[in-house]
Amino acid sequence: MARSSKREQIMQVAEKLFTTKRLHEITLDDIVREAHVGKGTVYTYFKDKDDLFFQVATSGFEELCELLVRRVSEEAPFRQQLLQACAAITAFFRGRRQLFRMIQTEDARMSLCHGHLQARWAEKRRQLAQSLGKILRKGQSDGLVRRDMPDETLASFLLGLLRSRARMLQDEGVNVTDELLVDLFLGGAQKTNAGVPQPTGGGSTGSEEQT
Repeated sequence: MARSSKREQIMQVAEKLFTTKRLHEITLDDIVREAHVGKGTVYTYFKDKDDLFFQVATSGFEELCELLVRRVSEEAPFRQQLLQACAAITAFFRGRRQLFRMIQTEDARMSLCHGHLQARWAEKRRQLAQSLGKILRKGQSDGLVRRDMPDETLASFLLGLLRSRARMLQDEGVNVTDELLVDLFLGGAQKTNAGVPQPTGGGSTGSEEQT
């Protein structure tokens, strides 16, 4: 078996084991037994168990970036691109629930870490925000999305909505479609003169937002 194939096999086993066990409950013995490799082989690719799960989790960001390249049409209008991106990310979260859970677990762990490891995690997250941000830049250039916030920041907000829906709303039986989610997102991201209802009632609403 090729070296890269063994690495992928070990990562797939780690992801599979996360289905029924928590991170601290999974041992290297569990992994080598399920992957049919020796511990030496695991250490060829990974520093330790934590490094293995870190690499599995960050591979999720890489897969999502690749999905956006494949699933979002460069010729499509902005809103359609945004819907295509949401559909691709949603399908990933639903089809790779174990990996999604690992990403959430690592995200919480990295919030308590400092130094090189936390910087590596932040860079992987940034790459995903940049990929989604390209779509939002199109919305900004078309005059459909506010320009007073960086596209990567807006992308992080949208990813937060998608993660929240995958983590909580589905379990609660709330049906939030991609169309509704995009409407909710754009309701806060559109320029104030782009059809967003203005507050009514007494008092001044303030000056119009500069874009």
